[in-house]
Amino acid sequence: MNQPIGVFDSGYGGLTVLREIVRKLPQYDYVYLGDNARTPYGTRSFDTVYQYTLECVQHLFDQGCRLVVLACNTASAKALRNIQQLDLPIVAPDRRVLGVIRPTTEVIGTYSKTGHVGVLATRGTVTSESYVVEIEKFFPELQVFQEACPMWVPLVENGEYASAGADYFVKQHIDRLRAQSPRIDTLLLACTHYPLLYDKIRQAAPAEVTIVSQGTIVAESLANYLQRHPEIEAQCSKHGRRTFLTTDSTDDFDRQATVFYGEAVQSQHLAL
Repeated sequence: MNQPIGVFDSGYGGLTVLREIVRKLPQYDYVYLGDNARTPYGTRSFDTVYQYTLECVQHLFDQGCRLVVLACNTASAKALRNIQQLDLPIVAPDRRVLGVIRPTTEVIGTYSKTGHVGVLATRGTVTSESYVVEIEKFFPELQVFQEACPMWVPLVENGEYASAGADYFVKQHIDRLRAQSPRIDTLLLACTHYPLLYDKIRQAAPAEVTIVSQGTIVAESLANYLQRHPEIEAQCSKHGRRTFLTTDSTDDFDRQATVFYGEAVQSQHLAL
């Protein structure tokens, strides 16, 4: 029976997470679902993000997925808790849904020497306060400063991430964040699109500041989760297959996905 691991994102950004997961755990089958027709999620209400995410998770369950990773910070911030606590016990008690926020917050404190950490994210993630709340649980001594970067996702999705125009918006938000505390020595890229802006962020930030992307952290966390839950791991099929679904144009998805995933993909359309 085909029981792949599902990976969900509102668009393309989750492909940067899937890339690292596949690199770490290549033996498993994966189904990636990008809700490109309704992206971006970052500007939408909690209720809307919850409904959209739940709908997409159900589609991944229909694909045979026993385990789904929300490779989207906004969905993890606005929908994950409700899905885990309210929906799964009723509609799918044998399925599991994980996010990207907890794995990151469990380790972020190990990167900082000053105890001042900056979070760069969408407005939706910043407003949710999810990172502030979760980091407090694991590293109560840390001071967390947030900066919403509403232009960064559009820059990436419009192919402008390497352009000179991106420099202005990247520097603007790095400067605003560091103005909150010059002692910030760690920057967390709390959006899966942001790794494509890494070179710009590295250039705009002081050399001594550590920049943390989520892909490798989430991949390591997933590996540990499967090790700790052999009953879930045993249900995951292992043929090395990759399936890509999009709710929008497959041509557009395939063209953009190559940039995020790092190799050519051939997607299928999913009608919601």
